Amino acid sequence: MQCRQRILARTESTSLNQVIAFTLLEVMIALGIFFMAMFTILALVSNTLRNARALQETEVDPGMLAAQLSLTNRITEGTESGDFGDIYRDYTWDRLNTHITNSLWQVDFVVHHRVGTKAVDTPLSVLVFSPLSQSLPGGGAPRR
Repeated sequence: MQCRQRILARTESTSLNQVIAFTLLEVMIALGIFFMAMFTILALVSNTLRNARALQETEVDPGMLAAQLSLTNRITEGTESGDFGDIYRDYTWDRLNTHITNSLWQVDFVVHHRVGTKAVDTPLSVLVFSPLSQSLPGGGAPRR
């Protein structure tokens, strides 16, 4: 009788252990579902950050160049070019200064993206009254 009680106690304890514990297969399936969910969430966050960054990018305005030109007191006839420094790293600009009359100048600005050769925006033309600037005959710059 005692032997039979020992056998029943062992079978009850082993059946209890089987109910409480997870099998390796169940753990692997649960980890697979967890990692699939995590990678889906990470991809969604990455895509959202990329879209937010794209919304924050601003267009380069050639009006900035016209404002900078208005701070100078002398204009020379010809072309000039440059970049925007660290503000807009991938953009360059070209400027064409044309003498119209004694003190009136037409200045044309074009902004280019370094990756492509196409202009970013329509060229901006401004008229500048600069009495200190002079053009020499033949289109040369004045000597100082």
